[in-house]
Amino acid sequence: MMRSIKQDWFSNIRGDVLSGIVVALALIPEAIAFSIIAGVDPKIGLYASFSMAVIIAFAGGRPGMISAATGAMALLMVTLVKEHGLQYLLAATLLTGVLQIIAGYLRLADLMRFVSRSVVTGFVNALAILIFMAQLPELTNVTWHVYAMTAAGLGIIYLFPYVPRIGKLLPSPLVCILVLTGVYLATGMDIRTVGDMGELPDTLPMFLWPDVPLNLETLGIIFPYAVMLTVVGLLESMMTATIVDDLTDTSSDKNRECKGQGLANIGTGLLGGMAGCAMIGQSVINIKSGGRGRLSTLLAGVFLLLMVVFLSDWVSRIPMAALVAVMIMVSIGTFSWSSLRDLKKHPMSTNVVMIATVAVVVWTHNLAIGVFVGVLIAALNFANKVGNFLYIASDELEQQEELGKGRRYRVVGQVFFASSQRFSAAFDFKESVEKVVIDLSRAHFWDITAVQALDMVVIKFRREGTDVELIGLNEASATIVDRYAIHDNPAAVEKLMGGH
Repeated sequence: MMRSIKQDWFSNIRGDVLSGIVVALALIPEAIAFSIIAGVDPKIGLYASFSMAVIIAFAGGRPGMISAATGAMALLMVTLVKEHGLQYLLAATLLTGVLQIIAGYLRLADLMRFVSRSVVTGFVNALAILIFMAQLPELTNVTWHVYAMTAAGLGIIYLFPYVPRIGKLLPSPLVCILVLTGVYLATGMDIRTVGDMGELPDTLPMFLWPDVPLNLETLGIIFPYAVMLTVVGLLESMMTATIVDDLTDTSSDKNRECKGQGLANIGTGLLGGMAGCAMIGQSVINIKSGGRGRLSTLLAGVFLLLMVVFLSDWVSRIPMAALVAVMIMVSIGTFSWSSLRDLKKHPMSTNVVMIATVAVVVWTHNLAIGVFVGVLIAALNFANKVGNFLYIASDELEQQEELGKGRRYRVVGQVFFASSQRFSAAFDFKESVEKVVIDLSRAHFWDITAVQALDMVVIKFRREGTDVELIGLNEASATIVDRYAIHDNPAAVEKLMGGH
């Protein structure tokens, strides 16, 4: 227990403290921007980012991952805020937290095993593209100073680690922000700053119970939004946890993360914040800045609140160009460049899944829809491949002359909905034989469709006056066949054949 606490909290203190500062600075404009998208005051997103980060640091299942207000969640809130107001959003945030905790206890995170690596790669690449696209408004219709500052920021980020001695001591994104802020203060150039994004709050968040009627009408309004927020929030959090697992070569408890996200959203709703989830961009910043433990997540939230409430005059002067440079670094670092090189090596089906996931996420800006499409295509590809691994051979059955001619069919492979038609088409029902033996010792029946296909084969042979014998059925297949097959039930066969 103590070893686990020390590992999670105090094994990387310097790296976690410095990365926490970087993440806090990068969170501020993001939280303000997402608040604007949702149609609420900037402080709603800032309070949410503070509370999500602090609570998830203790309750989450993935150390080093950052949770806060996100664009994916903000997009789902627009209609609710527009039609019913902030109080209903806070109520929906609380219900979202409850649903996420239930999902954790139901171990729904285990469903992540059905998400293929190509879907995860597509998800990562799409997010990298979206992160870069989100920076474009800061780089259009601006003076040359912005481009110069952004280029200088990227130069600092990528070159500072090569500086002897101090290059490895300080995270380069933090150095970028400090240096460019100093340049801006010294020159007074006309460029956008954090203060131009929106007014920063000047008070600490307070406990706030949503001012909505506690009745079924309210539940009917917030429940559909809460379900969508739950699905998108958990999906993005689980995918981000998988990516951080890969970056740090460690594992995480996904079901605990579900519960942690739920607790964080409940706490956020009670402090006047909007629903949030894990952020891949900020999580990558944290990891690349040296953050590894829960302390980095906690400090990111604490530093964020301290900065916007007590140091707002200084924070508001940070040039947006510095933060744009950091987010471009995140975009470049997040994109899986190896996936482009592997397009020629990987099977076409794998490439289609990855590209489809990227295209749908970028087109819809909805991570849930993109991942769903990717998983669906991957599942169809898998079913098609497995369905093709079915081989049925036949030979003449050696019988005594008085018993007449017979035939043996040997079935090899998987019989289920995707291969049932091939299974049925492999039998010759017009051949004049007295007996048919179907050897199923190397076959497996998976579903009702497979059982129905076997029923139709047996019934068709028997209708032609042929004696049919099934042999070699394994125990698992025999269980489903014995339970659902009707070929040995005359009344059921009669009903199936329409009484003819």
